[in-house]
Amino acid sequence: MGFYADRVVPRIVNVACGVKSAEPLRRRVCAGLTGEVVEIGFGSGHNVPYYPPAVTRVTAVEPSDLGWRLAGDRVAASSIPVERSGLDGQSLPFDDDRFDTALSTWTLCTIPDVDAALREVRRVLKPGGTLHFVEHGLAPDESVRRWQRRFDPLEQRLFGGCHLTRPIAALITSAGFTITEVDEFYEKGSPKVGGAFTLGRADNPGQP
Repeated sequence: MGFYADRVVPRIVNVACGVKSAEPLRRRVCAGLTGEVVEIGFGSGHNVPYYPPAVTRVTAVEPSDLGWRLAGDRVAASSIPVERSGLDGQSLPFDDDRFDTALSTWTLCTIPDVDAALREVRRVLKPGGTLHFVEHGLAPDESVRRWQRRFDPLEQRLFGGCHLTRPIAALITSAGFTITEVDEFYEKGSPKVGGAFTLGRADNPGQP
């Protein structure tokens, strides 16, 4: 990783993802997590305060050493064990059917091969396990999509490969998940170009 991606982007993401407006969304997406959880794109640990008591352990997949260091205080304050294990969401170092639930928050926009990452999440989830997600992506309105396509190259350069135009629900379904809850909306107070959010849950029906 270059200096900007390695030393600057994690700090930008830490600040951007720590805004107050994200707290209700984190609370919503973490509700219902149970047992052993794999969180891809752990970042600097902003979800840690919202893990419910039913969670027994969280395995954090995070490629950035700096991001993990920035999470230090949140991890130390957690009553739920959190360990970093795995750097690449596209190739998870875990056995099949290991985890009860999975969590992804504002992560699927950045992973280079998002299809591979979702297949990996499905592989390591137990049959009947649930993926909880909140992501920004392709807007529901074509007028906004046109602006997203214009800004997408700049977004990728500034924010470590982040895409504005990924169709989140379609990607999750294509990976073999069954979406059971979904809410698509524009975040209040944010430009629609970057504030088209998809929040929901998807079940793993088991390996084909």
